[in-house]
Amino acid sequence: MTGRRAKLTRIGLNVTDLARAQAYYCAALGFTTSEEEEPDPAWVRLLAGEGARARIVKLRLGGQVLELMAFDPPGAGYPPDSTAADLWFQHFAIATHDMTAAYRRLEQYGATPITHGGPQRLPPGAGSVVAYKFRDPDGHPLELIHFPPGSGDPAWQCASPDPTLGIDHSALSVADAERSLAFYDRLGLDLRSRQINSGPEQDRLDGLCAVSVAVIGLSPAGAPTPHVELLCYHQPRGRRADPSFPASAIADSRLILQVGDLTGLVEVLAAGGATVSPMVALAAGTRAALVRDPDGHAIVLLEDPQDAEA
Repeated sequence: MTGRRAKLTRIGLNVTDLARAQAYYCAALGFTTSEEEEPDPAWVRLLAGEGARARIVKLRLGGQVLELMAFDPPGAGYPPDSTAADLWFQHFAIATHDMTAAYRRLEQYGATPITHGGPQRLPPGAGSVVAYKFRDPDGHPLELIHFPPGSGDPAWQCASPDPTLGIDHSALSVADAERSLAFYDRLGLDLRSRQINSGPEQDRLDGLCAVSVAVIGLSPAGAPTPHVELLCYHQPRGRRADPSFPASAIADSRLILQVGDLTGLVEVLAAGGATVSPMVALAAGTRAALVRDPDGHAIVLLEDPQDAEA
């Protein structure tokens, strides 16, 4: 391990219509509007380059934040027939204490199903969770997940007036598990679990046939959620992202990590072969940099000087 700490502070999604996306996440999934803002030009430039224009709204569910970003003009949509095995796939899982109520509410707002046959209870080897995958109006893959008693973050065992509680994790499809583990180790995330999921329940959950997928859990610093999962599909094998995939593309989701020693972390990542953007100074007085993992998933490193290591 590098000894460096990284905290998953929020997840960023590109959307075509900011008002539509905001309304959907609030009505169908229980988010509330946390902040509407004029984006820092340096932040937009970091993500999409000189001359890019965008609007941002931040939503909250429980203790987690989702950042919706609408570029002008919007980028291209998801490649046709995208699946969970394709290497641009990145979803986040929303914990619910009442799967029936959450699923019924979701159906009212016209979610596009990924999972066949409604919510699926996975076998004990996969945690006995009940899960359901679907797509939002922009095609972003999402998941509802219910944990049995005694598992998952204890916060997910609490009842509340709303059936959804918060964001449990974000999962990324990767081509080579060991290569990705080495990258995320340098980033400062700890290996927390590793298992192979397969069987008819997993097939229905992913909407695929004969699935065999390594599910690798990684822990950021601080709270156990939200955390990161790597999904390495041995069967079926997914397509690689086009290297020219623009940052404004709807499928170019991102993890936003808060780190203490940005300069040191950039040096570690660069020494490991990663290409890291130049650091930019943000209006809030902090610095940020953008790095992509070995499969092209975008990760923003946001400096938190108060958390710098001694």
